[in-house]
Amino acid sequence: MTYQNNREFAKQCDAQDSLAHFRDEFLFPKDKNGNPFVYLCGNSLGLQPKRTQSYIEQELKDWAAHGVEGHTDATHPWLPYHEFLTENMAKLVGAKPSEVVVMNTLTTNLHLLMVSFYQPTQTRYKIVIESDAFPSDKYAVESQLRFHGFDPEDGLILWKPREGEELCRFEDLEAIMETQGGEIALLMIGSTNYYSGQHFPLKKITELGHSHGCMVGFDLAHGAGNIEPHLHETGADFAVWCSYKYINSGPGSLGGLFVHERHAHNPQLKRFAGWWGHNKKTRFNMRHDFDVLPGAEGWQLSNPPILSMAAIRASLEVFAEAGLKNLRAKSIKLTGYLEFLMDELNDPRINIITPRNPDERGAQLSIQVISANKQLHDQLTEAGVISDWREPDVIRVAPTPLYNSFEDVYEFVQRLKSILH
Repeated sequence: MTYQNNREFAKQCDAQDSLAHFRDEFLFPKDKNGNPFVYLCGNSLGLQPKRTQSYIEQELKDWAAHGVEGHTDATHPWLPYHEFLTENMAKLVGAKPSEVVVMNTLTTNLHLLMVSFYQPTQTRYKIVIESDAFPSDKYAVESQLRFHGFDPEDGLILWKPREGEELCRFEDLEAIMETQGGEIALLMIGSTNYYSGQHFPLKKITELGHSHGCMVGFDLAHGAGNIEPHLHETGADFAVWCSYKYINSGPGSLGGLFVHERHAHNPQLKRFAGWWGHNKKTRFNMRHDFDVLPGAEGWQLSNPPILSMAAIRASLEVFAEAGLKNLRAKSIKLTGYLEFLMDELNDPRINIITPRNPDERGAQLSIQVISANKQLHDQLTEAGVISDWREPDVIRVAPTPLYNSFEDVYEFVQRLKSILH
């Protein structure tokens, strides 16, 4: 696609965009003058789909009308409610429905799956993560190491960029595995790094880990609803994600998890169990020993929060209508246009640290503005742009294909240019 640096071109792209009408499915926050913000922060919190309110209100009405009988008599009965989400969520992460369940929050799910898939011994106990992983991931794996009696200083291996670089190289992960593979129990990598926006080669990482006898898991917090992770094909042992970023389910909403089908019927896997992971046919008998459900459902603990799931169901239906493959194609063009316009600024202070290769990134550019501080971000907000600031000097900008337009991208760059100059 040949880009042009003018508003008319952006408007023409929007006029030709077959997904443009999905923008009208979302509510945009407005500034003090009532003007919609240029919202480029879907990598932190997605916008609210307009249909979310009615989906939640339906559950409130059913609660009022039926009380406890809503578990079976609600318009969408609560007992099997998580099953209404499974197929669309599975499509979003490239999995079979039996491999996916929506439950808990991301870090809770990560701990539950590490109970099953991090089984250290005295000689094989180390965990590999990327060096600038999201802090919650680092805290979680460090606490798992301590729980099993290992010192994180020794047991945690950081996959780092090289000196003077921002991005991790796969060959450096290969070198780690070559020298320490026999001591490593788990690779737990963020599929798309929150800070740099780098999307890692999931299948290659999985094959590398498995070739050294390691378990492999991924955090898709910035991948689900953004890139196409193809989890089943990738062959990872497990994955976890949240749903409030690109999946637009609301602040603090439920997460999801994936367990590959080869583990679906493995009774040897340790787990922390709860009654919602028990056989559905005898769950309410209350007197049976734990009879685990096959597949991802077997990791459930408790009956789910219906109001949160209603919001997720609303958003997943928008994704199903748009199609992830279509959204990914638009995302590549939209992020590419942002990259083009940033390069057109020709400002020596600006450095894009996200990979230039579209296959190695999602709907995010991390823009380093040398010598800048958070005042730049505050000025952007005052200028009607919602983006995300990360210390020390990076603005994360996410042109989300479901609701952002080419003109949004053009307008952001014009406002940034005005502030910088």
